[in-house]
Amino acid sequence: MLALFAIAGAAALHADLKKAQAEPDLEKRSKLALDNAFAAYQTARDAYQKGEMEPVQAGIEEMEQSVDLAYQSLTETGKNPRRSPKWFKIAEIATRDLTRRIASFQDQMSYTDRALLDKVKARVQQVHDELLLGLMEGKKK
Repeated sequence: MLALFAIAGAAALHADLKKAQAEPDLEKRSKLALDNAFAAYQTARDAYQKGEMEPVQAGIEEMEQSVDLAYQSLTETGKNPRRSPKWFKIAEIATRDLTRRIASFQDQMSYTDRALLDKVKARVQQVHDELLLGLMEGKKK
């Protein structure tokens, strides 16, 4: 029964990412994807506290996919982050916050489980750094 709820929760998260992918406005798509990343984080954290590892793994994958979608959407706008910083700054702040939350979650995990978050933490940090660099230096020609 619990496994059924875990699968349903993972499917609900994936449905939110589909909603973000369906958004035609690239900047709003980025925001929806980042909101989904935070929801996936919360789901993974809650599942870990309950000892359910399958939803944790699904949430981690969903976080990474959501952050990638957000960054890809902003990149596809073709806008210079220095000249139109609004959505880039929103994404930069969100990825900074998500990185901190992931690090805190990782610290609370068992030592043997911490490696689960290494990949997603590194990817979110990389996206944050690229967004910050774009805001500071502008788009490379």
